[in-house]
Amino acid sequence: MRILVTGGAGFIGSHLVDLLVEAGHRVGVIDDLSSGRRENLPAGVALHVADVRDRQAVTRVFDEIRPEAVFHEAAQLSVARSVREPAFDAEVNLMGILNVLENSLRVGTKKVVFASSGGVLYGDVAAAAPETTPSNPISPYGISKWASEQYLQFFSREHGLKAVALRYSNVYGPRQNPHGEAGVVAIFAENMLSGGQVTINGDGRYIRDYVYAVDVARANLLALDRDLPEPFMAFNVGTSTTTDVNQLAEKMRAVSLDVAKRRGKPIDVPIPRHGPHRAGDLRSSVVSIEKSRQYLGWSPKVTLEDGLRQTIEWFAAQAK
Repeated sequence: MRILVTGGAGFIGSHLVDLLVEAGHRVGVIDDLSSGRRENLPAGVALHVADVRDRQAVTRVFDEIRPEAVFHEAAQLSVARSVREPAFDAEVNLMGILNVLENSLRVGTKKVVFASSGGVLYGDVAAAAPETTPSNPISPYGISKWASEQYLQFFSREHGLKAVALRYSNVYGPRQNPHGEAGVVAIFAENMLSGGQVTINGDGRYIRDYVYAVDVARANLLALDRDLPEPFMAFNVGTSTTTDVNQLAEKMRAVSLDVAKRRGKPIDVPIPRHGPHRAGDLRSSVVSIEKSRQYLGWSPKVTLEDGLRQTIEWFAAQAK
């Protein structure tokens, strides 16, 4: 099958590209390389360096590939930046998905799979949130993810386009960029392996649902392959288990010390310190994955302990 992955040279997108290539699909990638890297892509995958906001560039790529399916991973990912620059967030996330959807209709694409977000849609939750949880986005990033899902439903309802929204929890793993406003696992991994002291925001009792990137890529592949009962469906992609930031830091410190020792480069990793609370942080974010089990046949395979070790080993290898 001819497949286009936007943001395919990035963190999650490149793991998805790996699985698609292994499954025998013909894959093309759009990525502006603002955070993605060419070296994340396997040999033979065509990379089109373009911004999803650029309608003409996106149109040219669709004309060349004429994809039968599209995975839309490209996005403005930072909640904090969306608060500072809501117009930029809307340009990337809303104009980007509209360019993808309109071109998908134009060339006859059969299915679009969209990278949505569980945490920013559901807000603070006391228990694992199912997909029926009322949407309550409080940041421009969350609003743009919610609006993107509304566009998916509109194109599905009005034009018959099959669409799937995968609502990710906190994704971590190899290839995640630790710089800027990245995920906590990537930031902690790089700092700890260099012997630096990490800073935990506030009291660190922020509960999160951490899911490994390769498991997320598998969910995308299943969303492509499954014949679903409705033209538009949304699924949570997480683990339904919780870890707070203090627990995460403790686990990562132990693994970092062990990985460094086994590599013959022992380090001293200071005990994390606590900094000020970060405004806007959710206290609890965890998603139910029962619907994904039922319709996609998906559940995570990688435990947090194994995933953290694989991630830290990858970061250690990059530091050669």
